[in-house]
Amino acid sequence: MIRTFRPQDLDALLSLWLAGNLDAHPFIPVEYWKGQADAVRELLPQAELLVYDSGAGPAGFLGLDGCYIAGIFVDRAARSQGIGRALLDAAKQRRDVLTLHVYRDNPRAAAFYRREGFACCGEQADAQTGAPELLFRWARG
Repeated sequence: MIRTFRPQDLDALLSLWLAGNLDAHPFIPVEYWKGQADAVRELLPQAELLVYDSGAGPAGFLGLDGCYIAGIFVDRAARSQGIGRALLDAAKQRRDVLTLHVYRDNPRAAAFYRREGFACCGEQADAQTGAPELLFRWARG
């Protein structure tokens, strides 16, 4: 079931965020992600968070900042079960346009967004890490 964020979700979402980033971005130093954890803890409750609740707690979440998807994170044990797609579909129901960035060296994520109707419309260097990233955009209709 997809629901909105509850304050008691914060620790679980932060764990999903850290594990997801470490898994998907081995080309970024581990220290970078760990160093961002306190800031992310502060920012998460300020975003619009869609939480996939497995019944045993959060198994994934998607963060929205306006029309920008700040990230989709799914528990490692629950990946490839449609949770990411369900979260993305819920975001598409709420917005007419969505944008996001994906590190170029994360081809699995780029392929996922392409399958879900996003088009790559640019490339730039991430301001914080310097790693190249792709800009993706989706629009209804």
